[in-house]
Amino acid sequence: MPLQIPRLFLTAGDPAGIGPELCLKIALEAWDAEIIVVADLKVLQQYAELLSLDIQFSLWSESDPSRIHQPGTLKVLQVTSIDTVVPGSLSMPNAHYVLETLIIATEQLLTNKGDALITGPVHKGIINEAGITFSGHTEFLANQSSVDQVVMMLACPTFRVALVTTHLPLRDVADAITANKLRSVLEILHADLKHKFNITEPIIHVCGLNPHAGEFGHMGMEEMEVIEPIINQLRNEGFKLEGPLPADTALTPAGLEGSDATLAMYHDQGLSVLKYAGFGEAVNITLGLPFIRVSVDHGTALDLAGTGRASSGSMKAAIKQAIEMLAN
Repeated sequence: MPLQIPRLFLTAGDPAGIGPELCLKIALEAWDAEIIVVADLKVLQQYAELLSLDIQFSLWSESDPSRIHQPGTLKVLQVTSIDTVVPGSLSMPNAHYVLETLIIATEQLLTNKGDALITGPVHKGIINEAGITFSGHTEFLANQSSVDQVVMMLACPTFRVALVTTHLPLRDVADAITANKLRSVLEILHADLKHKFNITEPIIHVCGLNPHAGEFGHMGMEEMEVIEPIINQLRNEGFKLEGPLPADTALTPAGLEGSDATLAMYHDQGLSVLKYAGFGEAVNITLGLPFIRVSVDHGTALDLAGTGRASSGSMKAAIKQAIEMLAN
């Protein structure tokens, strides 16, 4: 159950990107929640001074009473950065700091000190260059939470897209779509649409992997050998599923009609369309975790860091989405 006043922990992402600026812009607005940013106070102060933003900062501790966020203030759960922060310039040592903010924020959720996690954008490349294997927030948070399977779902104002596979090279996708994997993903998606989105009987559209959903095996056998059998099994268990559907039409307005979510087989199959339709208003939601996690739908935008021109639209949408999910 959420706290009486929802407590949201925000990670500011890579300090060289636009994440700190987004947190500061969020701080200027009113929210029906308590907002706590997990970051280095000095980094946030550096950006506030650079952008001429008048914000009163305070260090948060577990003993602090929960209070509704007041515009122009910001609570900070302190994590000290390692290297000097230069807007737009990535730092390998600070890759370790970025992951430390995620670890500490996750601990707050796993120990019931907060209600939802909102994550700012990180840079996968610099984290891997720092010698840390990192494919994305989704996989990292699953590992931190000791969860075997999670599902990445992006949502914009008009539709939702979940993924069977996430950050994989395209040549590895087909081998990763096994019967067990597909069943697990559909079970998690179905359960969280019910319990986190309050949809009594979710209707899920399932894309095929191959062009034209395999064209009866003439363009690939994955639909006939893996996808369709699992769909039929779950239909027999009461799931409302349609598919496998040709992916090139599944995400058109007509193809989306009547669905609560569409399941795509791989990252760009589903997310290219969603980001075209809702970029800046879309959010990334990790299903299957023991807590609510919502993220922005964009990257670090290093070219905008420190300029004041970064849009906070997706961060606002992420906070609103988390508050809405907590109310269900």
